[in-house]
Amino acid sequence: MLTKSYVSSCTIRSAFSAAMSAMYRTEVHAYGTLMDIVAKVNAATLAADPVLRHRLEETNSLERVSEERHGAIRLGTAAELAMMRRVFAVMGMFPVGYYDLSEAGVPVHSTAFRPVGDVALKRNPFRVFTSLLRLDLIADEELRAEADAILQKRQIFTAGAIELTEKAERQGGLGDDDAEHFVAEVLETFRWHDQANVGLAMYGRLHDAHRLIADVVSFKGPHINHLTPRTLDIDEVQRLMPEYGIAPKAVVEGPPSRRCAILLRQTSFKALEEAVSFRDASGHWQEGTHTARFGEIESRGIALTPKGRALYDKLLTDSRKVVRPAADGSNAAAYEKALVDAFVLFPDSWAEIRAQGLGYFRYSLTEKGESAVASADASIEQLLLDGLVCFDAIVYEDFLPVSAAGIFQSNLGDEATQEFTASPNQQRFERDLGTPVLNEFDHYAGIEAQSIAECRARLSAAQAAE
Repeated sequence: MLTKSYVSSCTIRSAFSAAMSAMYRTEVHAYGTLMDIVAKVNAATLAADPVLRHRLEETNSLERVSEERHGAIRLGTAAELAMMRRVFAVMGMFPVGYYDLSEAGVPVHSTAFRPVGDVALKRNPFRVFTSLLRLDLIADEELRAEADAILQKRQIFTAGAIELTEKAERQGGLGDDDAEHFVAEVLETFRWHDQANVGLAMYGRLHDAHRLIADVVSFKGPHINHLTPRTLDIDEVQRLMPEYGIAPKAVVEGPPSRRCAILLRQTSFKALEEAVSFRDASGHWQEGTHTARFGEIESRGIALTPKGRALYDKLLTDSRKVVRPAADGSNAAAYEKALVDAFVLFPDSWAEIRAQGLGYFRYSLTEKGESAVASADASIEQLLLDGLVCFDAIVYEDFLPVSAAGIFQSNLGDEATQEFTASPNQQRFERDLGTPVLNEFDHYAGIEAQSIAECRARLSAAQAAE
């Protein structure tokens, strides 16, 4: 009896990522320009740094750099979030981490859907930072109820997307034709709509409450608001953008430039003011504008341990006590100096980061180790000392709330900054999601521990074979 074969989730994810990129390039022309800049900078960086190229090749990570993307969407209801989880599961993407952006004045909480296995990440590390609107943070009770009523009436998924998701769940996968159809149907959820589903007056009320609330509630679907390529030199991309007619945000979010990159650095070009039509009470369309979509670029460094993350958070807070970056860039130089000064306290060598337990590393056998034997009880430190194993930084695959909020606010402007009571509610988010989120620290620790176990197993197997 023949077993039915299905398209792998990695293949579906890759197809969807490519389709999303093609659609966004058509919708936002500056995104195509941004992709060209990043490709140029990455090629130049690899040409100038053969050691970096070699390590990327050795760890099978070179090809993923050019393929790497992350997107971001903002959902309005628990039902939308739960269904989005099921859709992403068909692509082999799962919720990792909980982010409360209310602490930074943005009324959402979020997770990142992404692949989690090493093989899946190397095939295609597509991620979507997915936020759920916190209607409970809207102070105006009447507006809150009206916004909820608007959201409850919409259906952001096509009938085909729902049907194929259910089919994938039922039979454990999708065949070639169904997989192709699934990508096309799900893509519709992320498409831009230039006709609002609210009138201009309601849009104004939502906008006054918070621009992001207006963005989530006013349209029939959660258009992708940015699609982010990965660069190997974000400072060079930031420098080059004006030469290509693109205005970058004032400062790069995240840690300062370092020899040993940590966590995540992000920049973007300003959000576009786009023509949108609003239906009036008589059913006629009124012209207006909406600002939501922008271009973002990121560079990724090592995943930090809880100890490393605590130090990072402290140093970032210390720098912002000296200077808090203004959206208009008026104090950009002062902020960048404060950031560099604060992060002097964070070690900038891989050996010291590892020695102090600040980051996660993947261990592998050296050339000497490939032909050596060692006791299964040998410590990792002894194996390093004997030259039998080496280590590489584990790439941080997730996000930083302050960086995300900084990107949001830079595109909204200082006048849009509002205060919301910081109110993390992971339990409620997971209830709406329909599953717990994966703890990113546990995940990285597991990758590190597995790499050590594999080194020991291969060394002890060689010993047993003698």
